[in-house]
Amino acid sequence: IERMIVMDTVPREVLNTVEQTLRTEFMRSLSARNKRDSHEMLADIFNNLDRSNEARFMEMLQKYSPKDADKVRSLMFTFEDLLKADDKGLQNLMRDIEKDKMPLALKGASEDLRARFFKNMSERAAKILQEDMVAMGPVRVKDVDEAQQAIIEVAKKLIDAGQIVIPEEGGQDEFIS
Repeated sequence: IERMIVMDTVPREVLNTVEQTLRTEFMRSLSARNKRDSHEMLADIFNNLDRSNEARFMEMLQKYSPKDADKVRSLMFTFEDLLKADDKGLQNLMRDIEKDKMPLALKGASEDLRARFFKNMSERAAKILQEDMVAMGPVRVKDVDEAQQAIIEVAKKLIDAGQIVIPEEGGQDEFIS
């Protein structure tokens, strides 16, 4: 917020997004009544921003405090983090998301993540999804971000419910094949 005040101009939509996210986080922390790490809170705020604003704020934090930026980055949950999910969890996720979001979200995903999703589908469903992605042609980054964010929201709910496991590196949840 301090950096935003010092900057020349900030688009109104960015201020509105930050204001709404801060309000939501503030109310959530009041109701929770537990002490949360400031890095976790900042990671949650960044997770709720669109990709371009997230990158802009992360860049500012990186300049101001590289150590804090690294810690926040490690706490953030991104679409690519779904690569770490177990197969059963990915299958649960695919059952719960809106079907029209999948081709758009995967269009902007890495090849590894796409392959992981296709591996957890029937051959026929994977082929149909790949054809849908090709038929879309070029898509706006904003639309891909929105689709990925919608899937992330569903994934977070499933993680909280224990239906998806995202192991921490070197942690007890790590899998051995």
